[in-house]
Amino acid sequence: MAYHQGYGGQGSKHRGRGPLVPPAPDPHQLFDDTSAGFPHAQGTPASGIDMGFNTLLADPMANVAVAYGSSIASQSKDIVHKEIHRFMSVNRLKYFFAVDTAYVTKKLALLLFPYAHQNWEVRYSRDTPLTPRQDINAPDLYIPSMAFITYILLAGIALGLQQRFSPEVLGMCASTAFVWVIIEVLALLLSLYLVTVQSDLTPFDLLAYSGYKYVGMILAVLGGLLFGSDGYYVALAWTSCALMYFLVSVRPNMDTYSNL
Repeated sequence: MAYHQGYGGQGSKHRGRGPLVPPAPDPHQLFDDTSAGFPHAQGTPASGIDMGFNTLLADPMANVAVAYGSSIASQSKDIVHKEIHRFMSVNRLKYFFAVDTAYVTKKLALLLFPYAHQNWEVRYSRDTPLTPRQDINAPDLYIPSMAFITYILLAGIALGLQQRFSPEVLGMCASTAFVWVIIEVLALLLSLYLVTVQSDLTPFDLLAYSGYKYVGMILAVLGGLLFGSDGYYVALAWTSCALMYFLVSVRPNMDTYSNL
């Protein structure tokens, strides 16, 4: 009996094999299994990393370094908050605007006629300086701010009388005056730092004392408008001398002036 090629005879122990057919893929399998084509990785890197990290945390020196870094960061944060509170405290800003009509009238008279004033000491109540409405010697920001605005408006009137007024010129005048005030305060702070003067003066204090000059500038411009150049120079000389006397008189109290 003839047999098909590839098959053994009847009773043969070895039967011929036909072509290999790959098994049908599982219809529920989303991706082909390709892991058989790659050798198995030796070791477990993830577990090694975890062990190294745990060893680092278990090191006493590492724990000390982490604790020291945390304490340094906390101290730096407290210092920054303290400095911000010192220079930009809302309560401090409210203190400089605690004025009334009687204080404004007396302070303007003091700025223009300081020679008769005797007591220049800043008064305190339980280590806290009294508000401007309670102490005429206390600095304020109400008069400097109002004097600054009045000076800009008065400068606009003077320019209008000279036929030189325009919104651009008025805006330039206001911007220039404001920039010079900032430069003056920064220069004072830098001077205090370079000469290492131990003072509790804040930028608000320096802004208040430097802003009082606008009172004299207003009087000088009014003198020029009413009496010409002679009135301008007379008023300028008087207010300049009065302001210098005022600042020299309050200077000894600046070093002992404390913050709120």
